[in-house]
Amino acid sequence: MTVANEADPLKRLIPLTGGWTLRREGSPAPGGSQAVGGYRAPEGSEPVGTSPIPAQVPGCVHTDLLAAGLIPDPFLGRNEDEVAWVGRADWTYETRLGPRPTAHERTDLVFDGLDTASEISLGAEVIGRTRNMHRGYRFDITDRPASGSTALAVRFTSAYTEAESVREQLGARPNAYPEPFQFIRKMACSFGWDWGPTLVTAGIWRPVRLEHWSTARLARVRPEVTVDGTTGRVDVHVEVERTASGTGRPLVAEVQVGGRRASLGFDGASATLAVTVPDADLWWPRGYGRQPLHDCVVTLHDESGAVIDRWSRRVGFRTVALDTSPDEHGTGFTLVINGERIFARGVNWIPDDVFPSRISPRRYRERLTQAAEAGVDLVRVWGGGIYESDDFYDVCDELGLMVWQDFLFACAAYPEEQPLRSEIEAEARENVTRLMPHASLVLWNGNNENLWGFRDWGWEQRLAGASWGEGYYLGLLPRVVAETDPTRPYWAGSPWSGSWDRHPNDPAHGTTHSWEVWNRTDYTDYLAEVPRFVAEFGWQAPPAYATLRRALPDEELAPDSPGVLHHQKAADGNGKLERGLARHFALPGDFDRWHYLTQVNQARAVATGIEHWRSHWPVCAGTIVWQLNDCWPVTSWAAVDGDARLKPLWYELRRVYADRLLTVQTRQGRLAVVAVNQSAEAWQPDVRLRRMSAGGEVLAETGIMLSAHSRGVAHVPVPGELVPDATSAREFLVADAGTSRAVHFPVRDRDFAYPAPRYDVEVIRRGDRTDVVVTAGTLLRDLLLQADRLAPAARADQGLLTLLPGESATIAVRGWEAPDASAASEVRAALRTMEQTSLAQERTDVPV
Repeated sequence: MTVANEADPLKRLIPLTGGWTLRREGSPAPGGSQAVGGYRAPEGSEPVGTSPIPAQVPGCVHTDLLAAGLIPDPFLGRNEDEVAWVGRADWTYETRLGPRPTAHERTDLVFDGLDTASEISLGAEVIGRTRNMHRGYRFDITDRPASGSTALAVRFTSAYTEAESVREQLGARPNAYPEPFQFIRKMACSFGWDWGPTLVTAGIWRPVRLEHWSTARLARVRPEVTVDGTTGRVDVHVEVERTASGTGRPLVAEVQVGGRRASLGFDGASATLAVTVPDADLWWPRGYGRQPLHDCVVTLHDESGAVIDRWSRRVGFRTVALDTSPDEHGTGFTLVINGERIFARGVNWIPDDVFPSRISPRRYRERLTQAAEAGVDLVRVWGGGIYESDDFYDVCDELGLMVWQDFLFACAAYPEEQPLRSEIEAEARENVTRLMPHASLVLWNGNNENLWGFRDWGWEQRLAGASWGEGYYLGLLPRVVAETDPTRPYWAGSPWSGSWDRHPNDPAHGTTHSWEVWNRTDYTDYLAEVPRFVAEFGWQAPPAYATLRRALPDEELAPDSPGVLHHQKAADGNGKLERGLARHFALPGDFDRWHYLTQVNQARAVATGIEHWRSHWPVCAGTIVWQLNDCWPVTSWAAVDGDARLKPLWYELRRVYADRLLTVQTRQGRLAVVAVNQSAEAWQPDVRLRRMSAGGEVLAETGIMLSAHSRGVAHVPVPGELVPDATSAREFLVADAGTSRAVHFPVRDRDFAYPAPRYDVEVIRRGDRTDVVVTAGTLLRDLLLQADRLAPAARADQGLLTLLPGESATIAVRGWEAPDASAASEVRAALRTMEQTSLAQERTDVPV
């Protein structure tokens, strides 16, 4: 360890990343298996005893065991069950601290994240205990020996043991899943969810370090960023911690932002500095303007003028408001950025890996770039996960992705008593302070579905007066936000109508979650309502074929094969998929057709909702699709699967979330062509309307003009002669405007007389990509090239396409070295499209 310049008073940070080992507490049980917390692992399934193995910090127990070859990959097959014992065991991380190479007055041991219930020992002394994954911990270890080495140990009690103990102390509470996740401040979805595995982690999941400092340090910095006209202002609230010798000594805090600076002398524990930046460039969501960011640097100086601590973040100047004004439709829920009312094109975000310590800055950037490239401008960080690392929010700042941040409460009644209450307040204050510099953060939300659960899921009766979290969502958390980050709005929950005088999930007021459609009805029922803001809705589909093949390498794939069912976590998930298919298609008889149709149904379901709701702007002011991403390979609602492959839904989001959307909707009982224009310029598309036969004949044609002003919507009724017969299996409507196309089929696919598909395929190699040119000989609806069937790494630039006879589409494929001789036949094997169903085939008089 290098010794610093003893005359340098600046705080020193020494990362503690190397030399860690991991071992399991307890001894192997007789016979080679181990009993843990009442759970007995299968014979021979856990060779980990008391012998230490190398540990990666940051990391977790599962990833260390996996790296050591001691457990199978829990993402493959049904290995999740084989490693369940890991979450029931107690584990110890150990390393040694060398001599203290500093003359600083104070040395702190700092953990940015411990998962979750731990005891920290230095030598033979216990220096602290923790019980919250979502906050950091700091321990003064100045008095440890300055020479020699000292053992540092972090002993983790099983999260099950901790949660069950708290449950016993406070009394059981209802939740949506049979696990005790609401009794411990830990990533709830590590206990399993309807899209995630049960892999209950433990470990030093965020960085750990030594901090050496003298006189004082910056303990907390809160920059409140506001804009008044064209002038930006940053009010920086500084809190310091002092050493004994630093108490009462004069200090100077200095802040620099946008080329402006301010300084202030003080001798207490806090100070507030203000910097104004004239003609500040405003930060905007993507699609509305640029995202200029400015370094905000705070330095702390001692009485000699020497810098003793420094803090730096990037900030952006913008205003944010939430308009919940009542109107003739109910109560609105509209985000207003810099005075501009926004239709939020959103996605819900879950932890991108069930082992979050594996999520790198590069991975955050890749996933969030995928969101931005799909037209997304808002990401909701869901309340059953984690407060993501600053890398996540940094990328959102840069890409113009607004962030809706849930506080971490989901689908459960949460006790409001100790030991949880003080942890929750500390957690909230720490994370609000940490995240408030980010310009992308536009909303704090109290919880996910708990207010709704209390009213509709039978909790009120079961609780019989016990606390359940209402005091957090309507009391503690809004107070923390008001005191800590008053520049941003707070909303008590999602869904939430704004008042107990109304149902919490009333679509006419505030935010709504639309799950009745997926669970019980058909996606066409999205058309029956115009909610003010749809914060959750979605439809399931399996992951990409190559993702399933990697996760289930030895399995003959079938919708009901053991591995496919294991990687389907939703209650009756496959039953809902099948019923959803049956409403639109003849049920497929083979896996490949099932796989294609379920992915088509997912894309169509989500598109149906978004197109309808966007066409009703400004009454409806946003949609947040459940969900963008997956944390492992699974059948789920995601647009990007657990291996980062794009499902057809992702491409459909890119279409329906585009700035300009052409769609066919119903207005006052009549078909209408609707132009949705979220761009800054007016849109006046010349629309070509054609009523066509299934065989490709143009039955009627006309042109219409639409005029949608900036950020507006326009619609024109479809002329009567262009409206397809509502019962026809032989005709449909096509609307084209430039590169935008909308189609309307009056009957469902199972009733439509699709011709037998005919098309030509040409494969052209162009540098680092291969172009696949498909020329239609017949109507091709929802043509899909599943590029990962060509090669696992292959990706196509287009998803579902509808081509009319004689039309061509070029699909660019990267990651596939196309063979010369068999390329076209391989492409044909990877292409899917709508075909005649058994019902349509009975109609022998349909021209093709």
